[in-house]
Amino acid sequence: MRNGYVEDKKTRSCWGGVLTVTAIMIASSFTQLTSAANPSASLSIQSTFGLNSQQSLKFTQEEEILESLPSSSSTTSITFLVNIRGGASKNKPRKRGGRTASLSSLNTSTKSKSKNSQKQKTATGKNKVGASSSSTQSQSALGNTMQKYKSILPLTRLYITLVGLTTLIGLILGEETAQGLLALDPMRVTYGFELWRPITAATFLGKPSIGWLMSAYYLFEYGSSLERAYGTAQQFIFLGGQIFLLSVLSALLGQPFFTSSVITSMLHVLSRSMPHQKVKWLIFTVPYWTLPYGLMASDVLQAGNASAALPHVLGILSGHCYYFHKFIWPKMGGEDWLNPPVFLSKRLDPNYADANNVAKKSIDNALKKRKKGKGRKLGS
Repeated sequence: MRNGYVEDKKTRSCWGGVLTVTAIMIASSFTQLTSAANPSASLSIQSTFGLNSQQSLKFTQEEEILESLPSSSSTTSITFLVNIRGGASKNKPRKRGGRTASLSSLNTSTKSKSKNSQKQKTATGKNKVGASSSSTQSQSALGNTMQKYKSILPLTRLYITLVGLTTLIGLILGEETAQGLLALDPMRVTYGFELWRPITAATFLGKPSIGWLMSAYYLFEYGSSLERAYGTAQQFIFLGGQIFLLSVLSALLGQPFFTSSVITSMLHVLSRSMPHQKVKWLIFTVPYWTLPYGLMASDVLQAGNASAALPHVLGILSGHCYYFHKFIWPKMGGEDWLNPPVFLSKRLDPNYADANNVAKKSIDNALKKRKKGKGRKLGS
């Protein structure tokens, strides 16, 4: 039904165009005949048809085009005339991409556009500048920080975490309340079974300050160096021995906290392993064995009191006790009783089994390559 209506409409438009052109041709020929004899007559004919000079010139041009068409094809002439007059035609190119959209697709596209506009605009209606890049940078910075934290060696990471927790407790409870809860108290440890006090006394650095930051850095630097050099299991023996020995010495001397003593003991053991190596401290180049004493001198100068040297003296004594029994006494023929047990080494040192197997293989190879000496015959 619709196709028939369209064809009827096209036919009517075509015949309307033909009749219009025919009328124009008759009017123009009549005008040309009478214009030579009476110019005013042509003007009256133009006014009768309602044509001005420009329209008559246009119709004259269309007449010339019509005369130039071939007479054998009437259908082609009609189609051409329709194209000239602006009528409907099958040869007109259609616009591509004009597809119909469903309501669901329109709703989805509208929702996505609204979400994007909400994400890209601020509360005042202006577009955000660099919002996505800033969020990406913050996520990457947090990821890098967590990755660096996880890359720290296990015991050093645990020690630094305990330092952060005790500092947070001090900030929440206040300095006086935190000291009463975290300080070393031999009576409460012995009779009250408050067994956390030796550990908190070894990890509390006070409120955050420049001194707190430097001490935390020393803990990370010296603790990582010791654990990397001797292994996690040996570092566990070292820290356990230092906390026990310093708890006894601090209880006898009335020191509530001894974190500085642990740092000095770490530095003393490291400096004794390579005592004559030149290192840079502040603006001076000094032998490695003098660093514990330099740290003690700097704390005394900052505090303005000679009593600030006592924690460092305790750290040097406890660190030298460990170093003597671990490295010097075995060389003198004594027994190294500070070796970690096998189960602890297997638990904490992942490369312990491989190193043990390599040592056994090297010993077996040395025994196989050993040549037996030739014995002398009896009576020779």
